[in-house]
Amino acid sequence: MSATADPMELGESTSTLAGSTTTTTTTTTAATTVVNAIAKTVAIISSTVSAGSTTGASPSSTSSGTTPTPSPTPTPTPTSSHSFSSNLEDAEEKLSVKDLSQALQHFGIVDYLVFIAMLAVCAVIGFYFGFIEKNQKKKKLAGKDRAGAAGLEERRGSEALDYLVGGRQMKVFPVALSLVASFVSGISLLGTSTEIYVYGTQYAFILVTLAISGTISWYIFLPVFCNLQLTSTYEYFQLRYGAGIRNLGSVLFIVGTMVWLPVCLYVPAITYNQVTGTGIHVITPIVCTICTFYTCVGGLKAVVWTDVIQSFVMFGSILAVCIKGTFDVGGLGVVLQRNEDGGRLNMPEWTWDPTVRLSMLSVIVGGTLHKIQSSDVNQVSIQRFLSLPSYDHAKRCMFIFTLLLIFLLSCCNYMGLVSYAVYHDCDPISTKLAAASDQLPSLLMMRTLGSLPGLPGLFVAGVFSAALSSLSTGLNSLACVITQDIVRPLLRKPLTERQTAFWLRAIVVVCGFSCIGLVNIVEKLGMVVPLATTTAAVSMGPLLGIYAMGVGLPWVKGKSVLVGSLVSFLALAWICVKAQLAQMNGEIRYPKLPVSVDGCDYAFDNVTVQETIHSYRPSERNLYHLSFFWYTALGGVICTAVSLLASLVFGWEDLNKMDPALITPCMRRFLPNKNYEAVNLQDLFKRKAETEAQSAS
Repeated sequence: MSATADPMELGESTSTLAGSTTTTTTTTTAATTVVNAIAKTVAIISSTVSAGSTTGASPSSTSSGTTPTPSPTPTPTPTSSHSFSSNLEDAEEKLSVKDLSQALQHFGIVDYLVFIAMLAVCAVIGFYFGFIEKNQKKKKLAGKDRAGAAGLEERRGSEALDYLVGGRQMKVFPVALSLVASFVSGISLLGTSTEIYVYGTQYAFILVTLAISGTISWYIFLPVFCNLQLTSTYEYFQLRYGAGIRNLGSVLFIVGTMVWLPVCLYVPAITYNQVTGTGIHVITPIVCTICTFYTCVGGLKAVVWTDVIQSFVMFGSILAVCIKGTFDVGGLGVVLQRNEDGGRLNMPEWTWDPTVRLSMLSVIVGGTLHKIQSSDVNQVSIQRFLSLPSYDHAKRCMFIFTLLLIFLLSCCNYMGLVSYAVYHDCDPISTKLAAASDQLPSLLMMRTLGSLPGLPGLFVAGVFSAALSSLSTGLNSLACVITQDIVRPLLRKPLTERQTAFWLRAIVVVCGFSCIGLVNIVEKLGMVVPLATTTAAVSMGPLLGIYAMGVGLPWVKGKSVLVGSLVSFLALAWICVKAQLAQMNGEIRYPKLPVSVDGCDYAFDNVTVQETIHSYRPSERNLYHLSFFWYTALGGVICTAVSLLASLVFGWEDLNKMDPALITPCMRRFLPNKNYEAVNLQDLFKRKAETEAQSAS
């Protein structure tokens, strides 16, 4: 394995090695240790550069980063070449994992500037929409009618409308990019490639489920929520089931989101720690504070437009690693060949066994149901779709969002293949060069881009962009749900504009800073992809059942659904918590694909590697081995089945009283015949606004 360094160090590799003896005699012991570590690393980097120029000679040489006859700079005599080879061998013998890890932490001034620029742009966007754009709108309204009664009426409810759904005047493409940025968090950017590296391309079949889930959401769920034009999707629960289900759904969403957001924040923190050496508990408060600021002051508009900037940063960083990594190992053919030789080009198992980690059934069926709830039908997604002017705009947004999501996750999967092609004969996870398995993409980035100023900063900015977009989206949705579904129903009088503004921003601040403390717990819980899927499923499983029965089974009453959702939540909580504790204690061990350390050119602990590779044994399967893709589906099935059984006790819903607008169009045929009036959506908005104005006056 090779390390990477700044260009100046690469350019001076020969002189550094030649003068290492003099430097040693003129510096202190501490400085000598650092210089030697860098000198050793530079020697290996030089051999990597030499190997890169002769890529086609030997596949193994491009991966290990060493060649039998390295040729750094032009050497005048054979003696100097022999001297360099001796120094290289000496460096290889003494370079340890700790030294190499420290030498990899090359985050230069340009990288810091790129990273800081990304954070600064986000803060400026939040400031603009929170203060400048808001003041411009106030002046426009005041000048329109000199702050008369009509102006007051037009501004009625505008605080919540602007803050939560952008005044329902957002554009399609920015909202689609915002959705991509929201759901492709640092978990996806880093966890997906690690998943491919460790277990192969089984997980890549999730791309098929994205198309299936998007199609189902397009026809089943989107028409209902877009036509209702609700700010919070849990208002739908009250219209369909009653206040009890609305409260339960709100609580489930709040709990699930507060568990998920710290995971999103932790993932980029370990990347930053890998490339800079800065502790995760130093960087997370800084980033979380900036994110909380622009989400607090700017609302949904700031969230969407920062997501647009962050989306381009994400795409650029991932593509840079994939393209440069492919070029370094010798091209696409070498990447595919090494992955095929290592057994990474595999498919999910064809089995009915639900305890198999990834089977074709769990990926296609379980993955589809999970993606419906996690990406297409929840408060975060629906809130974005409702920020658009009409249902037609929402459909176009859904289509673009699905395509962009498939493309970006495909890049994440391919980065996992590149990772294995680079480290096929020197596994950094086994040697502990990667302190955590999800730091593997960071090592790949530093190896491929570390010598190019600014690109490491771009990659770290991309990972943090994914985290910031997910965090800001979650905070904005939490503010919406808590204000609309928890606070408002408890108050006797409607909130004023000033009170609404206070509650929305206070909730964002409290939830944002709560995530900082929860990061301490997340870092002890294992690989982030299964962790995120497992923890989120506790709330998403019951919610999937509630949504599905709401739009598709008009016969089920609210009382029955309440019983089914509670049983589903308790069952999933028990299984998920026990499974996660078992994984933390090493009681659950899934079969892993083989790795090798035969090509490593640095010293490592052989005992640790022996235990990691050769002493690893899969554990006996039981209920808690259930594939993490089944959790959301299992929760939805339990909720639906128990609700149908409870209907035998509580009775069935009277379909004559059912509002057809609450049911998906394909199920309205089962309702009693009623006279329907086709109304243009814009006319519907006008009628709704007139009704609200009359009731307010």
